Amino acid sequence: MTSAPAPPVTRTAPVHRVRPQDAARMRALRLEMLADAPLAFLETVAEAAARPHADYAARIAYVSQGCHTAQFVADPGGRLVGHAGGTLSPDEPDLTVVYAVYVTPSWRGSGLLGALIDEVAAWSRACGRPQLMLEVVVGNDRACRAYHRLGFTDTGVRVPHPKIPALNELQMRRPA
Repeated sequence: MTSAPAPPVTRTAPVHRVRPQDAARMRALRLEMLADAPLAFLETVAEAAARPHADYAARIAYVSQGCHTAQFVADPGGRLVGHAGGTLSPDEPDLTVVYAVYVTPSWRGSGLLGALIDEVAAWSRACGRPQLMLEVVVGNDRACRAYHRLGFTDTGVRVPHPKIPALNELQMRRPA
């Protein structure tokens, strides 16, 4: 007799736009992101670790306000466990490009990815941009399935990975 698979565990953590006081915790999360998923981001752990704390603090202060770019974090208290950013598309004024999406492994499957994307989407709409787009490394089927469940569709567009010429990324879009 086989049993049905267990339903996904739903856990919640408050999601908020980063604040200047989040800089040290954001730096720790960034280093985790880069170590866990090196192909998904545009810098290495070594590059990020070498950056002075003042640089992180300045970046977090910049993305904590306004409509050009924003970062959102999942914050259960203590260590941050998720991140998603959004930025104005330079080519399409009604589009927000979603970037640096990450959920700590122990929180994957908890529904946190959806909460992070929802915050980026709400910010995008408030800034007058009704569309979201993100790029995923071709072959990262788990991420593609997760984004598909959140309403993203593969546009068919493939672009070279910005750091690794042998890889391509696929573009996915959805309404904000």
